[in-house]
Amino acid sequence: MREQRTFDKIIEVKNVTKTFGETTVIDDINLSIRRGQFVTLLGPSGCGKTTLLRMIAGFTTPTDGTIFIEGQNVTDMPPYKRPVNTVFQKYALFPHLNVFKNVAFGLKLKRIEDDKVNARGEKQKTMRKFTKEEIAEKVNRALKLVGLEDYGHRDVNSLSGGQQQRVAIARALVCEPKVLLLDEPLGALDLKMRKEMQIELMKMHRELGITFIYVTHDQEEALTMSDVVVVLNDGVIQQIGTPKQVYDEPANAFVADFIGESNVISGTMLKDFDVSFLGAEFVCEDKGFAKNEKVDLVIRPEDIKLLPETAAEGQLLGTVISTVFKGTWYEMEIMANDYEFTVQSTVEAKPGQNVKMLIEPDGIHIMKKLRTVNEFEGEIDGENSVYICGGSFEVDTNLEKGTAVKVLVPFDGVELTDDEDDGVIGANVTHVLYKGSYYQVQIYTDTDEDFYIDTTDEWDIGDRVGVIIDKSKVTLEVIEEESEKDDKE
Repeated sequence: MREQRTFDKIIEVKNVTKTFGETTVIDDINLSIRRGQFVTLLGPSGCGKTTLLRMIAGFTTPTDGTIFIEGQNVTDMPPYKRPVNTVFQKYALFPHLNVFKNVAFGLKLKRIEDDKVNARGEKQKTMRKFTKEEIAEKVNRALKLVGLEDYGHRDVNSLSGGQQQRVAIARALVCEPKVLLLDEPLGALDLKMRKEMQIELMKMHRELGITFIYVTHDQEEALTMSDVVVVLNDGVIQQIGTPKQVYDEPANAFVADFIGESNVISGTMLKDFDVSFLGAEFVCEDKGFAKNEKVDLVIRPEDIKLLPETAAEGQLLGTVISTVFKGTWYEMEIMANDYEFTVQSTVEAKPGQNVKMLIEPDGIHIMKKLRTVNEFEGEIDGENSVYICGGSFEVDTNLEKGTAVKVLVPFDGVELTDDEDDGVIGANVTHVLYKGSYYQVQIYTDTDEDFYIDTTDEWDIGDRVGVIIDKSKVTLEVIEEESEKDDKE
């Protein structure tokens, strides 16, 4: 029976930022990982999760901030001196070596402390290589751990993808690292093999008791395997919690939309335990929001109960648009009060059928809005124009040229164009969230600024767009210099 793990901090990431040119990939992240945990870094492509893993491994150096392993500052320490090993998506095996020699490669390079007795009979600390017998023992133990104890003599090119991945894991484990880093290691495998390897990795983690840090964009993989999930987006940690916490209690609309199927809706918190959305009032279990505060809320598809159209219960009347059988449940799209709900139920409703929808208080989770207005710092650069985000936008103002200003732009004050040349500046669509009668789109400009836009137009992630701002909806606030503030005080 494995000894009970002690949960002291083995890794600490403090105020770490990583930039490539003018692009910020990791933005002032703080993260603590306890010894023995299985931690998954989860997020969409380009969110910074692999960059964070590479900084922990030592392959990339932070622009700012500090990384500690077991209390030691390793920020500038080379990878081979850190007590970690990495498993990559591309296995990086040596094709000219057999399985045994691939696994043994790191051990042959490693040096260990040894006590040597000198001529006077005194013990002295020296460094030596592993003996052939020690290497054979360790390699065979690692191969047995990954279920390949009889494959040492095999050519790695003769192995299946899953077997090659096991060899890569054995090679990482054989040097007995205190932390195993896994960068989307199952990405090249088919679905069946991925499921099998997920089980194997969880089994290895239980048996070894060492810390696993796992990178993936697969939500199901993260929820299945992890003790702790760290959700990232745009280089910022959105939420840290157990798989159940991030699914049942998402911190914001991004997490709710990214983790599993979700109905994400804008609403108003009327008072504690009372929220309004889609023209109806609902009892919920949340409190602590300001009266009439604008909020986002998430309702999971399985938390909506379908009732007959004539039922006395139920808050919303909807019409079924489509029904798909998923094996153990039906997934239905139901239009109610201009919002297309996704509903999962063991009871089928046919397309065209009217149904009542009942949402219990514990099925509604209220979240603070990530942002309520776009806010930038800029400068008046003309008679009626302000310079922000790499472009000069028209505004109505009498302020003098050169005045520093805060620029406030509501979500519906931004227009996106198909051709970026038709806009003042260009940007890339990074996130799209369906909010019922409109879409909330997040874009990043070429100067690494982000806008939120409410629009009825549907955009795809990765679209290149032009940006126009409605000057009638812009608010300008003069930024006072420190000397002016001091004079007033």
